[in-house]
Amino acid sequence: MTKIADIRAKSADELAGMLIDLRKEQFNLRFQRATGQLEATGRIRSVRRDIARVKTILAERERAASNPKS
Repeated sequence: MTKIADIRAKSADELAGMLIDLRKEQFNLRFQRATGQLEATGRIRSVRRDIARVKTILAERERAASNPKS
């Protein structure tokens, strides 16, 4: 599980790369589950939540960039 402070410290490019890696891992975990090879079933949940964390930070930054305070 990734801490939110670690995610906030990364740049937008790093977050985009992290999101791609997490989605690949999620796909592989789903594939393993479907074939009966998955041992760490809790990892699916933590990857899904990490994806949500990264997407939330990216959305916050996008909103902050489009609505600069006066």
